[in-house]
Formats: sequence, C-alpha cells, structure tokens
Amino acid sequence: MGLSEFLGNERIVTALRGALRSGRVPHALLFTGPRGVGKFTLARMFAQAANCERLNDDFCGECSTCQRIGLLAEPQKLIEQGLAERGESADAATVERVPLILQSHPDVWALVPDPVRLKSPVARPMLRIGQLRAVQRAAYFQPMGRRRVFILDGAETMRQDVSNVFLKILEEPPGSATLVLTAPSPYALLPTIVSRCLQFHFAPLSQVAVEKILKEKTDRKPAEIKLAAQLAEGSPGLAMEMDVTAAAEKRRNALRILEHAARGQGFSQLFASTAALAKDRESSFEEQLQVFYGLLTDLLELTSKIKEPVLRNASLANGLESLSKSVDSAWVLRAIAGFDELYAGARRNLNRQLGLDALAASLVPVSPVTSSGSERCF
Repeated sequence: MGLSEFLGNERIVTALRGALRSGRVPHALLFTGPRGVGKFTLARMFAQAANCERLNDDFCGECSTCQRIGLLAEPQKLIEQGLAERGESADAATVERVPLILQSHPDVWALVPDPVRLKSPVARPMLRIGQLRAVQRAAYFQPMGRRRVFILDGAETMRQDVSNVFLKILEEPPGSATLVLTAPSPYALLPTIVSRCLQFHFAPLSQVAVEKILKEKTDRKPAEIKLAAQLAEGSPGLAMEMDVTAAAEKRRNALRILEHAARGQGFSQLFASTAALAKDRESSFEEQLQVFYGLLTDLLELTSKIKEPVLRNASLANGLESLSKSVDSAWVLRAIAGFDELYAGARRNLNRQLGLDALAASLVPVSPVTSSGSERCF
C-alpha cells in the first residue's frame, strides 16, 4: 500500500514525495491531463501521504487517518449521500447555502462539480461559489494532523466570477494547507490561477499498461480488454468504466459524419447524423467532441504520410485509411479548427445542434458548377 501503487507518471509521484520529505510542500498544485488518467486518485493519495501517522513521504494505508481519507477513493457514494441530505428539490439558494463537500477526514476536503440533484442532475455540473467560499473560510484553520488538503476536481467548470473568488485564496495562501486543482488543460483556467500553481501534466499510459490494469482490476474477456484499452487512449479510469460496445458505436457514428461531410453525401443524411449526436445524453458534449479529436488525430497522421502511424482508433483503421484518400491535411486541420470553435462555443451555451450542422456543412466540398450554370444537387 502506498504511492508505489500508482501506475504511470512516475516523475510526478517522485516530485510529490520529495516535497513531502523536505517539508517544502507547495500551497497550490495543478494536475492536468485527460479524463481517467489518475489525477483525482493521485490527489487523494497525496492527501493520505501528507497526513499519514506513520510515514512522512508516503502513506501506509493502515492507520486511522489513511483509512478515513481513503474513503474518497469512491467519491460517488459520498456525492449521493451529500445530495440526499440536501434534498432532491433544493433551490438555487439552498445549493449555495449547503455546498456539496466530500469529507471523510477533518483535514481533507474534496470538491466536485455539483450536479444539484441526484435523480435528475443538471446537464453541466460545475463548481459553485458556495463550495469555494466554504474552502476560503476553512483553508486558514489549523489542521488536526499535519496538513489540510483541498481537492478541487474539475476546476475548469468554475465560472469566471467564481474563479475570481478562488483567486483570493491563492493570493494569500495559508501556510498549513495545500489546494490541488484538476483540469484537462491549464488553458481551461484563468492564467492568474495557473500562474500561482505548481503544474504537473499527466501523460496518457501506454496501451500495454492500461491492459495490465484492466486484467488486474476487472473480469473482462481478453478481446474486450484489448478494445477497451485502445478506445480509452491511455486513460485506465475511462477504460474501467467504459461500455465498450457503446463507445465503439459512438466512434463509428462520428467517423460516419466525417465521411458524409468529406464526400458530400447529402445534407439530409448528414444533418440526421448530427441531430442524433446532439440528442445523446449518455455522455457530455465535451466527451463527444473528444471522439472527433481522436479520429482527426488519426486522419492527420494518415494524410501526413507518416510511415508507421500509431492509430488511436485501430479498430476503425480500414475506414480511416479510406477516408484519408478523400481528404488532405489541410481539410483535417480545418476540421480541427472548427471543432476548437465549437468547443469554445459550447462553453458559451451555443446551440449544439446548430453548431454541429454548421461545422459539418463547412467541411462539405463545394459542388462543381455544371455547364448550364446550376449547382449539382447532393
């Protein structure tokens, strides 16, 4: 039991242990990287190591403190408990007055984007001002153990005005507390917040490493393990919770949209596909866009004529290779830029359906004009 159990990104583990050993622990850490790569897990392990009753640069997993903080390893149970205690019909004022805080030990808090309700959660959970004000008050309390640790998972979901409240804590950091923020990218946060944090970027694990984790922690069949490891793109957490059949179908649907757009196979069929994607409520819009980014990354490698491309979507190799013969790198880069704009628009509540339709239509080749001057119909 201990930090040695964390697989991948060993350099980050080594740096955190060194900070604990020397007693020079930063007041704010920023963990960035793809979803499911272990950012929250290592933040929780760091909190255990910072307060372990037996060790000073690791955690034993056996003392009372380690075991209590270890309950954060299954945050969903604590989320459900907190939402149930607040009530299913809580109004906006109650949500801010009774913030969702996961706490299994007095010195360690975990904040996650608040879904507001248990039975019918909001479409875009976010960290709320009531949660951050609670941290702002508690951060300056003296710890019962060695160090107070506040984990802010999904820090990118903070609105700008809420981020400014949190910035005040970083400008006057408490001496006996560490704030750990997790986000997919530092560019998703205010530069003023990023500049006040010690940054660590979590790289995706190799497919072999993900397969090893799945073999140890799941009872899936070998073929399913291999496919899940491929589709997870280096994120073991994502691989473990993945519905492999549904994930594979989403990638096929996304590839179909790109094929229709690139080959001009009819706007009615194209818009029907984007409509189905926009109505999907099983995954967030950001997760859906990541599927497109993965496919476009593969297409960029194929159209760039790399000798031995390593495809993220190996199970769709035939379709990707076929599509790469219909487009060039300029088309792929234009598509990536379009999805970047769509991602930014989604954060401003852009209509997803209209955004997808406009992007897909912009990727359709211009129809040649016939000798009579009329455009060819799709």
